[in-house]
Amino acid sequence: MKINPQLRRVSPLLPAYINIKEGKRWGYINTSGQFIIQPQYEEADDFQQNGLAIARTNGKAGMIDQTGQFVIPPKYDSILPFTEGRAVVIDDDGYKVMNEAGQELTKRAYGLIMPYQDQRAVFADTSNVRFLYGYLDERGNERIPLQFETATDFKDGKALVKINENEYALINRNGETLQTYPYSSMMSYSEGLIAFSKTFQDKWGYVDEQGRIVIQPQYTYASPFRDGRAVINMAEGIENKYGLIDKNATLLIPPAYNDLTQLGEQRVAVGMARDPERPFAGSQYGIATTAGGILSDFLYDSVSEYQKGLSSATAGQTTFFIKQSGKRAPSLPIIPGVGTVRLVGGIIQANVDHSLAYYDQTGRPIYQPNTSFPLDDQYRIQIRKYSPNKDYLVYYPKVEGMANLEAQKQVNLTLQQKSKIVPIPPTQLDFGYYGEFSVSFFQRNLLVLKLEGYEYPFGAAHGMPYQVHVPIDLKTGTIYELKDLFKPDSDYVKVISDIIEKQIQAEPQHYFPDQYKGIQPDQPFYVDENSLTIYFEPYEIAAYAFGFPSFTIPFKEIMELIDVDGAFWRAFRGG
Repeated sequence: MKINPQLRRVSPLLPAYINIKEGKRWGYINTSGQFIIQPQYEEADDFQQNGLAIARTNGKAGMIDQTGQFVIPPKYDSILPFTEGRAVVIDDDGYKVMNEAGQELTKRAYGLIMPYQDQRAVFADTSNVRFLYGYLDERGNERIPLQFETATDFKDGKALVKINENEYALINRNGETLQTYPYSSMMSYSEGLIAFSKTFQDKWGYVDEQGRIVIQPQYTYASPFRDGRAVINMAEGIENKYGLIDKNATLLIPPAYNDLTQLGEQRVAVGMARDPERPFAGSQYGIATTAGGILSDFLYDSVSEYQKGLSSATAGQTTFFIKQSGKRAPSLPIIPGVGTVRLVGGIIQANVDHSLAYYDQTGRPIYQPNTSFPLDDQYRIQIRKYSPNKDYLVYYPKVEGMANLEAQKQVNLTLQQKSKIVPIPPTQLDFGYYGEFSVSFFQRNLLVLKLEGYEYPFGAAHGMPYQVHVPIDLKTGTIYELKDLFKPDSDYVKVISDIIEKQIQAEPQHYFPDQYKGIQPDQPFYVDENSLTIYFEPYEIAAYAFGFPSFTIPFKEIMELIDVDGAFWRAFRGG
């Protein structure tokens, strides 16, 4: 496949999106902010070096060329970026490998395939009731069959695998064992060394390829080496003590930091706990050299990998570039919002505040997504942003176009409240929160907005999702409740409870059947043209991983209960 070189020479194509009532629609702009490929995809990634980009339509992923045409049809659930000329694709059957021509190389699907590294890809599947790992070659063949308990990527023709409990091995690309190691835990092979822990209670040290201990166990954590350096931790309690060593175990940066990350280009980020009493709440970062020289104060909330002498950093609610000196690049702008920036095609791509925009190097906007969109000729929705704190961000809707302005005002106040637009202090929080909305359904005078969010307490294993649907009559301003759909004398609670009970009994493995006690009169719900959907909160009747358990009931199954003369029904189905 050949790509027209003029397309690349004139201007790189950059992903960008517009907001419409169906959601985001992605296309590609040039460096002047003009759409070269019109917005049409549900998702779109950067173009890769082979001139292809992952794009999604109708819920499926494919690959487009720089004319916007699908050269690999959108038939996959997911596609990972190409590495070494191969991409991992996922469909209903499982994981497969595809080449740049779209040909599937694997003879069957697997339970897992990782991207190619050093001519091999880790794959995994169930074999004799055990989940085991092996390696595929570049043709998608099982070069090293399923046999390992764990497997890591190849580096310099070698990879570390776990054979059995307390037994690891270093293998070559043909699967031949080069050396075995009698340890309970080991990190991946890198630069001739492997971090190890003899037992789960012991500290970490390093062995060479032959298994000789070259750095005695003394660390509570030890990472693989990178560019001759490794991050270690010497903490004994909850207070971290990260430092940096070389291959002689010399402490280049003393073990005194809450966090320490290698950034490439001989730089590291060293982090001090924002709150020493609560180190899990995060760090403030400074920049140091891999030789141990501290270059900056602890000025940054986050710092990214260096690329061509620049790193993306944030402080408060701003994002900007810093140089290898650890100081902000004064010739490049400060972008409002929290996220990352990078230079591409001579302009700045800013992924900040869960949005994507482009700026020139003076900070002038080149492209920003629209902040309002029409529902029809009368009604519009404005996208409002609430960001009182770097850890709290909500995009919420404001409805416009209602004839009754007082009703419109009350609707928008309700939407703010349900979107969690609440007073938030500008100081450090104990949690992070992100909220957004989408149009779930719009027909005639009925607008159903889905408001959702995610609250993550710092230090927790996981956060808690939030979801509520708001059915609004745009003619009257009424926000309907579940009871409004049914005849006043109907026993809709029992009927719907029984229908859901049968759905649960059909698939009991997904639920906690003993916890289901039926629905409440004000049970969370939403409607579309043909059905009612009832849902429950996480943990309410199923495990957290099951999200919001939902049950769809076609209207035709409950028509005898529906008040077809009621305002709710007539708002979207008419009379």
